[in-house]
Amino acid sequence: MVTKRQRQSVISAFLGLLSEKSFAEIGLDEIATRASMSLAELRAAFDSKLAIYEAFVRDIDEAVLAADVSDMSDEPPRERLFDVLMRRLDALAPHRAALRGIARSARQDPLFAASLNRTALISQRWMLTAAGIRFEGLLGAAVTQGLVVSFARVLRVFLDEEDAGMPRTMAALDRELRRAQSSFERLERVGRLFRRPARRAPAEPRAPADPAGA
Repeated sequence: MVTKRQRQSVISAFLGLLSEKSFAEIGLDEIATRASMSLAELRAAFDSKLAIYEAFVRDIDEAVLAADVSDMSDEPPRERLFDVLMRRLDALAPHRAALRGIARSARQDPLFAASLNRTALISQRWMLTAAGIRFEGLLGAAVTQGLVVSFARVLRVFLDEEDAGMPRTMAALDRELRRAQSSFERLERVGRLFRRPARRAPAEPRAPADPAGA
């Protein structure tokens, strides 16, 4: 049975290695050595390097979701989402070096980038839920994917910013959320068009009955 401490040791070891080399260059044996574990213990904890990354992302999700957001309940949806995503960035701040390594690896490996996108979709659905924003169906999928792309753009600014107050990051997030809101409003208008009942053609007037019965 893997303990919580061992799990965190693996995640920390993995993040440390990511700050030094690409995702593809990291070996499972290196992770085990840095975490002071055997390969058997590492295998008992995680199936793969991607599973370790997903565990890190899940920890960030849980840190954001655990916060009390009751003071934001009366704010507009975009302001609530801004608050949630800023808390996410605060939680990510200690891991900038590892995130830079992840970003470099994603640029080098499209398949890895696709895996990151799947993980990000799950996280951003939770972030939308935390902000009290709920969409279903195709519209929900489009909104969530759009948020993943928007947040990725914000992360580029975040990873290069040295100011602890993150003014450039906050400006980028505000800009991206305004853009996302505009895109959503267009999608919603299109959706309403498709939800309208089809208009029936006017019925053709009937010919008067033949009095002769012909």
